[in-house]
Amino acid sequence: MVNLLGKPIVITGASSGSGAATALACARAGMPVALGARRAQKLAAIRDQILALGGRAVVVETDVTAPAECDRLVNACVEAFGGVYAVYANAGYGDESPLHEMSDERVRAMFETNFFGSLNIIRPALARMLERSPQPGEAVRGHVLWCSSCLARMTLPRYSIYSATKAAQAHCATAMRHELRPLGVWVSSVHPIGTATEFSDQVTARVGGTRKTIQTPSSLKQTPEFVAQCTVRELRSPRGEVWTGLKGWATRIGMGAAPMLPGVSDWALRRVSARRESR
Repeated sequence: MVNLLGKPIVITGASSGSGAATALACARAGMPVALGARRAQKLAAIRDQILALGGRAVVVETDVTAPAECDRLVNACVEAFGGVYAVYANAGYGDESPLHEMSDERVRAMFETNFFGSLNIIRPALARMLERSPQPGEAVRGHVLWCSSCLARMTLPRYSIYSATKAAQAHCATAMRHELRPLGVWVSSVHPIGTATEFSDQVTARVGGTRKTIQTPSSLKQTPEFVAQCTVRELRSPRGEVWTGLKGWATRIGMGAAPMLPGVSDWALRRVSARRESR
């Protein structure tokens, strides 16, 4: 178990949803928090909530597609709190479109935010973790978390590029976990299932208000606060992948079985797609 008290964390995409909920949960666990996102006013509101809890927080308006802005966020964490223990690459967005209808610009933009944006914040944060000498008896020197998705394991129609970015994050997290463990840095991937956040509303807005892909039933959706609790539990007791609760584990088993039964999964996706198209 890792004592999180006083261990600073950098979080991107921290102005709303799971990022904001995780920032508050980390603050309650005693972690100083450096918050980054593009919406400065929302960031300030989260910071004020953390301060009201008696926690410590700094905010930096950050576009993760700009490496210099990510450097600035990490440097702000070091200046305010003396270092970086953990980084949560959480910023990202989705799009629902057939691949043949997506321009190169839209495809590249999603990779720039979801995948390269994660690298942009992880690299400077990791450099700060590695420059700190491990303390006697310290098993974990730092912790890198990638916010991936359940769709890293299986895609859906119209989510090919989003799923590809999330699969890339998951694969990188797995490789980095083995590369960095001898150096005392743990690496995890977080795989939320459907979460009640702005994500779905933003996807709907991008496609003009009409969704054609199956969506997570409300009975299976999880709150961002629950995802945040699972993430803090991961920080306290590191493991490779974070699947959120029983619903998350059920999703993991189902999506993990899909590659072994491609005919069955294709049949199910055809049925679901046909049903949605007929509405």
